[in-house]
Amino acid sequence: MSLRVLVGVKRVIDYAVKVRVKPDKTGVVTDGVKHSMNPFCEIAVEEAVRMKEKKLVSEIIAVSCGPQQCQETLRTALAMGVDRGIHVDVPAKDYENLGPFQVSKILAALVKKENVNLVVLGKQAIDDDCNQTGQMTAALLDWPQGTFASEVIMENDKLKVTREIDGGLETISIQLPAVVTTDLRLNEPRYATLPNIMKAKKKKIEAVKPSELGVDLASRLQILSVEEPPQRQAGVKVESVEDLVAKLKETGRI
Repeated sequence: MSLRVLVGVKRVIDYAVKVRVKPDKTGVVTDGVKHSMNPFCEIAVEEAVRMKEKKLVSEIIAVSCGPQQCQETLRTALAMGVDRGIHVDVPAKDYENLGPFQVSKILAALVKKENVNLVVLGKQAIDDDCNQTGQMTAALLDWPQGTFASEVIMENDKLKVTREIDGGLETISIQLPAVVTTDLRLNEPRYATLPNIMKAKKKKIEAVKPSELGVDLASRLQILSVEEPPQRQAGVKVESVEDLVAKLKETGRI
């Protein structure tokens, strides 16, 4: 069975950047801040490319939702080995309210439009940490899902997925078409080489609007306030167990 794979790639504030809250507490500062591809999305791209290298996949399509700058993220995916990109053009003002539910509806619509039979997504994005898009996409498509994958093996028209769960590992077999979300141990994403970056400039990125896919971006959530986490207070050293118990009693901990 030759697969057509859809991979989601999200543009997020780079993991090395210290995130700052806006003075009006409506969100975080993004202007002039370094952005890059969500690390879990990089793992999803890498897995799809490895499948293509094994001749299991006929085409990989990367999708990114957001403003114009998302095309930079798509170019990175193309340089890693993706065949073509789709930029779902969401203006900056709407993008601030774009949640997993709206993204899932976009992905489900594109799956049907592009005749895709495998969706590979990062398990979560490092900006909102929602961990919902893969599950919602599977529900909208009524497809089986293998979430938190640390190993994916294709067996005819099935996938054997080893999942990272709280108690250790769980291995499941799911029928294709399916949705898979990637965990950290699945693979080590490759760096895009200069020749591949140059080749990626010639690959096609198609721009579509959510309305063309029949998706309404109206948000069902409202952000009331975004706050910095409280500063951690310095610890106190104690000389003995008795001192520790006395301190805990003093602070009302026991």
